[in-house]
Amino acid sequence: MATFDDLLEDAGTFGRSQKRIFALLCIVSFPFSGVYLGIVFQGYTPDHWCRHSAVVDRRQECGWSLAHSRMLTAPLVNISGALHHSSCEQHDVDWNTTVLTCNTQELDLTHLPVTSCKDGWEYDYEGRKSFVVEFDLVCSDAWLADLYQSTINLGFLVGSFAFGYFADRFGRKISFLMSNILNFVAGVVLALAPNYISILVMRTILGFGVKGGWMATYVLLTEIVGVEYRRTVGILFQMFFSVGNLILPLLAYFVTDWRWLQVVICAPYIFFLFYYWFIPESPRWLISQKNTAKALEITEAIAKENKMKFSKNYETLSEDEADSPSASLLDLVRTPNMRKHTFILMFNWFTSAVVYQGLIMRVGITGGNVYIDFLISGLVEFPAAFLILLTIERVGRRLPFSLANIVAGASCLITAFIPDSMFWFKTVVACIGRLGITMAFEMVVFVNTELYPTFVRNLGVSVCSTLCDVGGIVAPFLLYRLAVVWLELPLIIFGVVAFIAGGLVLLLPETKGVPLPETIDDIEFPNRKNQDLAEKQQKTKLLKSELTNNKETTTV
Repeated sequence: MATFDDLLEDAGTFGRSQKRIFALLCIVSFPFSGVYLGIVFQGYTPDHWCRHSAVVDRRQECGWSLAHSRMLTAPLVNISGALHHSSCEQHDVDWNTTVLTCNTQELDLTHLPVTSCKDGWEYDYEGRKSFVVEFDLVCSDAWLADLYQSTINLGFLVGSFAFGYFADRFGRKISFLMSNILNFVAGVVLALAPNYISILVMRTILGFGVKGGWMATYVLLTEIVGVEYRRTVGILFQMFFSVGNLILPLLAYFVTDWRWLQVVICAPYIFFLFYYWFIPESPRWLISQKNTAKALEITEAIAKENKMKFSKNYETLSEDEADSPSASLLDLVRTPNMRKHTFILMFNWFTSAVVYQGLIMRVGITGGNVYIDFLISGLVEFPAAFLILLTIERVGRRLPFSLANIVAGASCLITAFIPDSMFWFKTVVACIGRLGITMAFEMVVFVNTELYPTFVRNLGVSVCSTLCDVGGIVAPFLLYRLAVVWLELPLIIFGVVAFIAGGLVLLLPETKGVPLPETIDDIEFPNRKNQDLAEKQQKTKLLKSELTNNKETTTV
């Protein structure tokens, strides 16, 4: 009985139809980038200091600059061996009851006691209005800004499971369309939210929809192309997220209010609803739902667009091998090799999310030009996909995967100790780290699928990838809270975990040229399967040799 792969061979494994669908669905990654990384611009924390209404009034009368009035309110503090005006403390003096003239040169404020800010803050935000400025999320309330990014990852975590079920139960196409409706509504409501609690709630809902729709899109793409194109399509699809990273700083440069930027980021989701008429349901999913007639109809349309014809009639199609109903979480940790693979992959998912997200968000706190720095760091992501495609079939998976983590870790550690005076050298090394962790992030996706047997493959990927979202929840707190202690301290943490991740990858088996495992015994006793495969190949070789000899004898 023919399978869908046989049918796809006749219809075209990656013809004009699949290329059109691929191009349309890759656009979905553009707004995903803005949703995921928009915090760099929407949550930008500008230079700030304690506000005193009397000083503000006198500044307007005397024509003082912001820097001049800041000297009257913010005491000098020692930060990393240099004196800076405090952002969270003020001189404990009531300027309303003190004679304050326009000439302040003779004032000596060095011996005045200090206290925490009592009248809010002033910001030097240079035209960009972030939610940090709007809700005064600084100093003791700075941790609330971290929640903005953590809630999107919480939504990702729940959405991965929920939409995974929806896509298997109701189809890839309908899940994708439901996601777009949810994303647009949640994104616009978030932009209109009156208080910070409602913003966090809508941010969680937005993450729920965005991640679920992205996963349904990824699955749909890999199911309508031939098996030889799945890995390439998957890697290139992820690369379009990097294209979104280049568009984001350009949008943020022209749209300086965080609420309007939110609307612009989520507006494309309403246009994706028109995809209903341009992308098909997955024929592979339809076959699994016993809807062979509809699957044949869609595949015939694909063949027609590809200018191909079926070589035979496909009246019946068999289902692809389905996951065993007996698969359970215990299968992932019950045996030694399965347990080793699970823990190593979970740690690598966690590390990839923490380091990747942390390096991107760090752009917003280094004090440089946030737009240019973000653009430069985004550009270095593009070679990652091409390096993967060049190496995985030549060198293998394990070595590039390990080296990508180690290069990222080394770059983070080196960057932490390069002085700020060597700005461009520091930027280059940091970008190399961004390249390494991007490559590692993209590799963990398909390496994960190659290290589990068929009946627990989907479960294994789902469970291990949850650590990616856990890492995303933790990353803002690691970055922003540790940076308060020392700006480079997060880089030390990122470097250490990336080094550990790279070392652990070397404990995994190489999967290049190895058939996908079908049972747990294939994982626990890989040499047995390799030996069986070698014997089978030897028998095939001998059979061909005998046939050749018989043919030659007959000819003679």
